[in-house]
Amino acid sequence: MNDLIIVGLGPAGYTSALYCSRYKMNVKMIGSQPGGQVSASGEIENYTGFLTITGADLSQKMMEQVQSNGAEIVFDTVEKIEKIDDGFQLTCSISGIHMAKTVLLSTGTKHRILGVPGEEEFFGKGVTYCATCDGMFYKNLPVAVVGAGNSAAEAALYLAEICESVRIFVRKDHFRADAVIVEKVMAHPKITVEFETQVSEIHGDQKMTHVTLDNGETRKIQGMFIEIGADPETSLAKDLGVELDGAGYIQVDSAMRTNVEGILAAGDATTGSEKFAQIATAVGEGAVAAKAAHERFQHS
Repeated sequence: MNDLIIVGLGPAGYTSALYCSRYKMNVKMIGSQPGGQVSASGEIENYTGFLTITGADLSQKMMEQVQSNGAEIVFDTVEKIEKIDDGFQLTCSISGIHMAKTVLLSTGTKHRILGVPGEEEFFGKGVTYCATCDGMFYKNLPVAVVGAGNSAAEAALYLAEICESVRIFVRKDHFRADAVIVEKVMAHPKITVEFETQVSEIHGDQKMTHVTLDNGETRKIQGMFIEIGADPETSLAKDLGVELDGAGYIQVDSAMRTNVEGILAAGDATTGSEKFAQIATAVGEGAVAAKAAHERFQHS
């Protein structure tokens, strides 16, 4: 039985694994996406210690550091967590049963969908949710980004370097992104911003060819990158009886403890850090959760 199993392979989980391994705890991480959402990020310029680094490189460095300190990483999906007498039993889709005295949920978030006709039909055929993952498939083609936050603005800047042209459809009359990023977007010659504009339908044949907007106009684009935020991945927590807030985020106290004894949570899926979903806050929550996990380990 492990002292701690961490569900999720993002910055919060990596940090907690690092600290707990150095506390000489027996730590295992289980997840299917190394780096979590960070691995899909382009250039990161707001993480202390790096002038600039790609999300893929940062997550790789985190994983290597964790492994070098002795934590085990299992690439799998946790399907169910159950309470047992001396801890918890985790059932995975491939590797089967794992057991731990303490569990840390660092499950992160999942991309939010637009919910318009054609979105599901043309997923992977023009519709995507990750510019850095899929951008090269649309090299020298006209594309669009939907969204108003940092992720949308960063996606547009990244795509402008490889695509013929980039439109950004912004639902309101302003961006929510950081001012420094907005300045870059507005100044880029290949990016066109359309404020107070929403996509109402996606069209195509074998692949996406154009979209209809809420004003009835159409735009010919061959790729659309949806960057409208994310929702917390909390199904495992809910099934365990962990308390969620009204928006579905895991309720945690200042030590990253949930209402279920032995279940901790950290990162973007929690109410911690005022839901300020940043790498820095995830790392901080992971460190705090490691302290709570170590306290349980000492008293077990």
